Amino acid sequence: MSSLPVFLAERLPAEGAETMLAGPEGHHAATVRRLRPGERLMLTNGCGELALCEVLETGRDRLRLHALRRTIEPAPALRVTLAQALVKGWRGELAVELATEAGVDAVLPWRADRCVARWDSGPRGAKALSRWRQRAREAAKQSRRGWFPEVAEPVGTPGLGQRAAAAAGCLVLDESATDPLPSVPLPTAGELLLVVGPEGGITEAELATLTAAGGHPVLLGPGVLRSSSAGVVALGAINALSQRWSLLHLSEK
Repeated sequence: MSSLPVFLAERLPAEGAETMLAGPEGHHAATVRRLRPGERLMLTNGCGELALCEVLETGRDRLRLHALRRTIEPAPALRVTLAQALVKGWRGELAVELATEAGVDAVLPWRADRCVARWDSGPRGAKALSRWRQRAREAAKQSRRGWFPEVAEPVGTPGLGQRAAAAAGCLVLDESATDPLPSVPLPTAGELLLVVGPEGGITEAELATLTAAGGHPVLLGPGVLRSSSAGVVALGAINALSQRWSLLHLSEK
């Protein structure tokens, strides 16, 4: 089932019922993917619910479907939120895409002091946030995920500190850290906040705020990664070190 194409639907059909897949998702399925009668696909609401469907009939921009089975993809006990410092241009979108493919559960844009991108509260900031959200949705579908990560409104360092204090754990990627990520115990449940700074690095004041809130500075390795790639590398390590990549969880998808 996980290898079937995934399409987003606000409402999923009941098992045994028929439904229409229209709009942008229907156009993509019928015109871009060229799905035909007899082929199967997955519908999801992005909140863990999925419906295995068979194509009954195709139109120019829509498909008529028959729901064969409804399933629920369990949420991981340990949820990872990526606090990603704003990165200018396509590299910020790349960071969200890669993190989504690696299984991140939420993305929190961070207005760090050394960010080149600022994301004001006007139309330009809203447009940039919309691009991050769109990239997360597309990456979730590409990865055949039942849970789509939420991309929240951006926060400043005080707000990030409050989020860190409320989380079950907080890892701050910092090149001046002395503890390698694998040496730090991870929580088994709740939210793990993973903080990735901007290209210019995290300031001493920001690091002090995060550590006071319970953040643990960690080092990924001897090299220095770009802000757009550090998150996905850290997520891979977290998934392997925790139970997020356990065979049990994978078998339930």
